[in-house]
Amino acid sequence: MLKGMTRLISRVHKLDPGRLLHTGTQAPQNLTAQLDDQVSSERPRAISRTSENDPAKHELRHEGQHYNIPLPDVKAVFPQGLPPRYVKQVKTFNEACLMVRKPALELLQHLKNTNFAHPAVRYVLYGEKGTGKTLSLCHIIHFCAKQDWLVLHIPDAHLWVKNCRELLQSTYNKQRFDQPLEASIWLKNFKTANERFLSQIKTQEKYVWNKRESTEQGSPLGEVVEQGMTRVRSATDAVGIVLKELKRQSSLGTFRLLVAVDGVNALWGRTTLKKEDKSPIAPEELALIYNLRKVVRNDWNGGAIVLTLSQTGSLFKPRKAYLPQELLGKEGFDALDPFIPILVSNYNPKEFESCLQYYLENSWLQHEKAHTEEGKRELLFLSNSNPGQLERLCACL
Repeated sequence: MLKGMTRLISRVHKLDPGRLLHTGTQAPQNLTAQLDDQVSSERPRAISRTSENDPAKHELRHEGQHYNIPLPDVKAVFPQGLPPRYVKQVKTFNEACLMVRKPALELLQHLKNTNFAHPAVRYVLYGEKGTGKTLSLCHIIHFCAKQDWLVLHIPDAHLWVKNCRELLQSTYNKQRFDQPLEASIWLKNFKTANERFLSQIKTQEKYVWNKRESTEQGSPLGEVVEQGMTRVRSATDAVGIVLKELKRQSSLGTFRLLVAVDGVNALWGRTTLKKEDKSPIAPEELALIYNLRKVVRNDWNGGAIVLTLSQTGSLFKPRKAYLPQELLGKEGFDALDPFIPILVSNYNPKEFESCLQYYLENSWLQHEKAHTEEGKRELLFLSNSNPGQLERLCACL
């Protein structure tokens, strides 16, 4: 058994030499204690929470700590877009906490220093699977919502290029296809998150829906949203109008616009959708994708564009691909260039310790060895400090 422990601990050292977690609460009397002597025992115990719940005030000193999002804010700001496993965790803990991490802090600093008279800057969050790109994006969305920005959030662009429940030929352009169900769902969530803006923003054009229905110039944008929700056949066109009006009017300075797209690499590449003759449908033939491509261009001002690259749901790409060139391909990379890349990595030692402490505080970790250095070392080894893998491991303990 001692030989087995020696082999396991040596493998952990190879994985992350000299950076093992150590709380220094007691001096163990086994082999682990001898190895602990080789690393610093002066590191203080991580504090898992911060009382600063305003994302605008988050700084480097808050890195690795969890801040609380009031549950009413979760319903208002995130009617969509939170990872399913995180949603389950929120229901279990009866609280929504996000860890303050360096990629989000870097992005927050960029947004605070933005000159909104210049073209919108594109930021691309990328990293290996499970590192927390979506939750970093949610941190930014929460910041912008609290700063009274209008948030145009696409929670998973991959859902628009595969397994579509209904596909209809576009009435506006016969060369494209409408996705009325996906469009109506998005409009409903968009209204929930931005309802206060929909009566203030007025349409700059007249839009004719059919022989009997139209939206006059100068009407509240909310009428367009309602048209798409009540007349599902018009939902795709309504989404296109909303995107066009917001992009055009953001430069007027009456509101700040955040375009946030999770899985933006879905906009280029291939789809699983087929035409009647069984030939594949290209992404640009989907009206939703066609309009979304236009809004992520940086030919407008008065806001920012924050994007993530996602392997989850990505089609026809290697499972381990995560670099922008790999997931976007040449066409997508050229379309987004220039952009500011922001790497989202695995947990550093402070974040790893803070995450474990948070799970322990919420009784999410109940295994008898979860409090011990031996248990922490095993979780470190098995998860390789990957946030997604760590969450899955802890859910079983």
